[in-house]
Amino acid sequence: MLPGRRSELRHYEKQFAIINKVSFPSGATAMSTPSAANISSVGETFKASRWTRGNLIFPTRIVVSPLHVSRVKPRMFGTTDESIAISQVASVQIRTGIIWSEIRIDSTGGADPITSHGHRKGDAIRIRELIESYQAGRTSVTG
Repeated sequence: MLPGRRSELRHYEKQFAIINKVSFPSGATAMSTPSAANISSVGETFKASRWTRGNLIFPTRIVVSPLHVSRVKPRMFGTTDESIAISQVASVQIRTGIIWSEIRIDSTGGADPITSHGHRKGDAIRIRELIESYQAGRTSVTG
């Protein structure tokens, strides 16, 4: 595991602990004690293919959780993170090509939409299904 990834993982574990008011015993982490509650609160991550434009070195990730949808674009120094609350998602548009899909997630608040390209068709459909199920209040979606 890369040093940057380790600190990023610790950051997300701290956020998880704060959101869920959970404390971990020494040596234990959110990632080492998986449960249905942990997985549903953290969300699912979908990574764009490195074979698509703009994703060769730093591929874009879409993270869908019960609370929000985020587009995380790593950079040489840091990341760019855009997010929309699940309750504020107005529509999810998927444009498919032969292999890859482009996803556009529009907000009801008039903010700029989240767009990402280079995802597999199955991942794009899964992203839309997750968003629709979280909006409907069903958090126990299996993939």
